[in-house]
Amino acid sequence: MKKNYLYILVLFIGFIFSANSQEKFTFSGYVSDAYNNETLIGVNVLIPNKNIGTTTNEYGFFSITLPKGEVNIVISYLGYKTISETINLDKDITQNFQLEESIEELNEIIITDNAERIKLRSPQMSLNKLSINTIKQIPVVLGEVDVIKSITLLPGVTSAGEGASGFNVRGGAADQNLILLDEATIFNSSHLFGFFSVFNPDAIKDLKLYKGGIPAKYGGRVSSVLDIYQKEGNSKSFHVNGGIGSVSSRLLAEGPIVKDKGSFLFGGRSSYAHLFLPLFDNDNVAYFYDLNTKLSYKINENNNVYLSGYFGRDVFRIAESFDNSYGNAVFNFRWNHLFSDKLFSNLSLIYSDYDYDLKLNFIEFDWTSGIKNFNLKYDFDHYINNNFKLKYGLNSIYFKFNPGFITPTTESSAINPFKLTDKYALENAVYIDANHKISSKLSINYGLRFSHFLRLGQDELNIYQDNQPVVFNEDLGIYEKAEAIETKSYKRSDVIESFANLEPRLSISYQINNDSAIKGSYNRMSQYLHLLSNTSSPTPLDVWTPSGKYIKPQLLDQFAIGYFKTLEDNTYTLEVESFYKTIKNRIDYIDSADLIANNAIEQVILNGEARAYGLELLFKKNEGKLKGWLSYTLSKSEQQTKGRVDNETGINNGKWYNAAFDKTHDVSLTTSYEFNNKWSISSNFIFQSGQPTTYPLGQYQYNGINIPNFGDRNANNLPSYHRLDISATYSPKKNANRNLQAQWVFGIYNIYNRRNASSINFRQDNVTGTNEAVRLSIFGIVPSVTYNFKF
Repeated sequence: MKKNYLYILVLFIGFIFSANSQEKFTFSGYVSDAYNNETLIGVNVLIPNKNIGTTTNEYGFFSITLPKGEVNIVISYLGYKTISETINLDKDITQNFQLEESIEELNEIIITDNAERIKLRSPQMSLNKLSINTIKQIPVVLGEVDVIKSITLLPGVTSAGEGASGFNVRGGAADQNLILLDEATIFNSSHLFGFFSVFNPDAIKDLKLYKGGIPAKYGGRVSSVLDIYQKEGNSKSFHVNGGIGSVSSRLLAEGPIVKDKGSFLFGGRSSYAHLFLPLFDNDNVAYFYDLNTKLSYKINENNNVYLSGYFGRDVFRIAESFDNSYGNAVFNFRWNHLFSDKLFSNLSLIYSDYDYDLKLNFIEFDWTSGIKNFNLKYDFDHYINNNFKLKYGLNSIYFKFNPGFITPTTESSAINPFKLTDKYALENAVYIDANHKISSKLSINYGLRFSHFLRLGQDELNIYQDNQPVVFNEDLGIYEKAEAIETKSYKRSDVIESFANLEPRLSISYQINNDSAIKGSYNRMSQYLHLLSNTSSPTPLDVWTPSGKYIKPQLLDQFAIGYFKTLEDNTYTLEVESFYKTIKNRIDYIDSADLIANNAIEQVILNGEARAYGLELLFKKNEGKLKGWLSYTLSKSEQQTKGRVDNETGINNGKWYNAAFDKTHDVSLTTSYEFNNKWSISSNFIFQSGQPTTYPLGQYQYNGINIPNFGDRNANNLPSYHRLDISATYSPKKNANRNLQAQWVFGIYNIYNRRNASSINFRQDNVTGTNEAVRLSIFGIVPSVTYNFKF
């Protein structure tokens, strides 16, 4: 039946849009940077007198079909000179364009006006883009440019606080975000437990964050998609750029393999603060490094190939007693093929590996865990006509989960080797997405994704009475682990459990006038992987596990509606959105759940539900010496786990409780001001409601020990979080006789030295015996200096 739906949809689309009585021709090509041949994403290709247009895709390709005759083509992109050209369209024409960087645009108001009309008419909503130049201007702790910290300044996006890894979108958990680097999945987006992100800003080309209205090509997570593409490398000439900061430095080299046909890019970062610790008789070590690489080659006009990779590592050591290292490694081969001027394809073969290693030398054991996946993707962009475009494709991912392997580090160790059972899974999907312009005011994007998840055979699987790995003790009123009645082993080709889900997507836009539009969206998404964590933000110690016999996939339904307006010829833009979403089968943990090295994790998990709703506002100033944005989010995020039968209490007595990442108010003000060609300043102010926590309501004594008595889960909040950061950038005039371009960035993080609470713990004073609350703060005021260079 599900296959019939897809078949009928394709037939309907083909029948409605195949007819074309007027003679038309297709104008297509690629748009790239004239300086380095880097293809440009999202370039506006406009036909002003006909009020139509399109944008380049992820590989810089565009295709537009027009009536026969003479037409004026305008190519525009922020920060580049606009190209305006008249062509005689009497046949299909393929023409590539190269844009030159420019400080001031010719005919800027006219071109911007046409471009913004295209954006207003687009049904895509809940999408945020940040240019890498904007990200580099945002003040950050220790002067290290941070992609993840930058997106938390956008509406609907928060983090668990300073020194916390990951990010939360519209009240979702950090593991519900799909993070892609050149289409490869990144399972841990942070260095040094959240102080820095894994993305080298010098290697990044484009960044998009989808919070809702997510296209059907994306799947596997239920909160958001962060889609990042690396640069391809300069195929015209060799260049080097980098930076030297307070705690880390970076270097990137790029150049041609074959001029105008092939290029390479190699980039690296490393922190080095640990090198100075021995000067203070400190034996501890904490550092990270990462490497980015990409090779690109243009075979001919219809074929391009890319080979890209990322390798990152973190090392944390406390004297001789504790060693911790973890990291991501991804490799991706991609082949772009142009079947015709209307059909573009991309084939990707991707390998991704995230591993974690912990050595506890004082008890002489080594614990390793990780997740690997092999991914095949084949995507198509089909430009039927100017009013109708299709995207369709397929995706297959094979997973291998290593929950943990414990080995002794010495022959005299009392620890015996112990291997947690490996898990295997296969996730397949097909999708189709249609972008349909109904009229000059009404546009719709509708699509369907069919996902199929197979939990494959493993060596040992516990079997429980009535398939219940968790039982309820009525006498004590608590949940307990069930005893397995037997274990069963499967062949690797066996299917333990399978899940199939249809995931419809719908976005609609109605343009009220030239300056404003209203939009709405609905999307359903499935998530088959779960991060086992009972902390407010992910840690390297957390382990991923697949859905299966006892853990169901998470299912999201999200609705959003918004109003979008441009003011004063796009000098200002206003976006207001409201959302409501529900998630089924959100995992929850019984009290005192042990998640580390647990070979029967199903014994501490219950399936619950979650919901989040809120209002987002984004007001931007796009032009002039003063630029920036104000974002505000009013939201609520809750979770509930009811009893499975009437006599069970559920978690938190079955009542809704605040999610660990719920933040009622979130305000960010980000600004930059350019005094002249040499000096500019930037600032950002952040205010957030304190994250939920659970405080004790009282205490009782047992054998002379004070035992705290806690109330409802997450019924309290930490103090509100706020800080102000500033930075100044000095770019000295380039010496005409040298190729070196230099830049100094001076920053102050948390300028008024606010001691924001990372956590509040309660303890008993050893002297007085009284209870006391202890606030833990990560950062006070932090100055920084960074020197950037390019030649």
